[in-house]
Amino acid sequence: MPVNLAAPDPASLHAVPGVEIGIAMAGVRKAMRRDLTVLTLAEGSAVAGVFTKNRFCAAPVQLCRKHLAADHGIRAIVVNTGNANAGTGEDGLVRARSTCIALARHMNLAPEQVLPFSTGVIMETLPNDRIEAALPAALADRGAERWADAATAIMTTDTVPKGASKQVLIEGEVVTVTGIAKGAGMIRPNMATMLGFVATDAHIAPSLLQALVSEAADASFNRITVDGDTSTNDSFVLVATRQAAHTEITDAGSPEAATLREAIVAVSQQLAQAIVRDGEGATKFITVQVDGGANEAECRQVAYAIAHSPLVKTAFFASDPNLGRILAAVGYAGIDDLDQGLIDLWLDDVHVATKGGRHPDYQEADGARVMKRAEITVRVDLHRGPSDRKPCAVVWTCDFSYDYVKINADYRS
Repeated sequence: MPVNLAAPDPASLHAVPGVEIGIAMAGVRKAMRRDLTVLTLAEGSAVAGVFTKNRFCAAPVQLCRKHLAADHGIRAIVVNTGNANAGTGEDGLVRARSTCIALARHMNLAPEQVLPFSTGVIMETLPNDRIEAALPAALADRGAERWADAATAIMTTDTVPKGASKQVLIEGEVVTVTGIAKGAGMIRPNMATMLGFVATDAHIAPSLLQALVSEAADASFNRITVDGDTSTNDSFVLVATRQAAHTEITDAGSPEAATLREAIVAVSQQLAQAIVRDGEGATKFITVQVDGGANEAECRQVAYAIAHSPLVKTAFFASDPNLGRILAAVGYAGIDDLDQGLIDLWLDDVHVATKGGRHPDYQEADGARVMKRAEITVRVDLHRGPSDRKPCAVVWTCDFSYDYVKINADYRS
């Protein structure tokens, strides 16, 4: 069961002017499964994305990078679930290109104006003939209010569809930010194993979009981990249809840009946290906060060491306050000159360790009380930064349960 996560109310996912979504059954892996999603974008839309840093990246990731670099104006996004089209060599590229060509023909576009995305089993041949046969049905199904249906259609091992939406005022005009994501396992930053699509009708200069999507990813999808594995298909795309009536945002430092950035980051963080809450077999949602490092990168390094640790994660599943495992993870995080005599550790409001050792007032019953909660915050202060500032990193993770092994053992069956 996901941790305090329910499917979004379809009415809460606001339509984004300039985006239409259609869904169809292509039979990619299973019959009678809505597994093909097409998003069409109004002319003049701007698109930017960030992708997996796994060098064994999937064919669609390779094509997306090329098509975005070609700068012909992206007009369509096609997503299939059930097959990752990764580890498929040149044949995978040919099949991904074929899908782009087919959709482009239906829409009278250039193939470079289509971005393909795939998710599912790695090293299996993409049935692009089935996908291409279902494209007309997906196009005929298009509507502006289909975000919730699309969130369901892109799922793999997810148990709950993931969507978020926010509206803000810019120059008195309502601007919408809506997004969906999928992911539950093979989750690690750079990025998480996921697909994420966020769209806005904000009238923003295309030149500002790449920095904005990178910033949003760093504040959200690059701060989550379920199991420490980096996927082959990770993609996060930001679309701006530029249809809102406010003056074009051309200055990244303007108040209007700040308002839009805050909304996009908020939606992205909600989606990223939903992935962790729906982590394969998860029973606990854990926030890891590290303060007091020499810089933010150092804090993040320690936070990930804690969040990735199988021993820490299994202790949380068992509600076992074996909290020395957290201190051990801090110690092996890779800070060579770390002074263990300065470290403080809290579990929610319980001060567990101080000056590198057990806090004199800490009682294991207090630790056990916190460990039974569904949502827990681990906070570490390294006391390495200047006293007037405390660089901080926050990472979201979950526990490891028996079900994680079962889900991944049975994934292909």
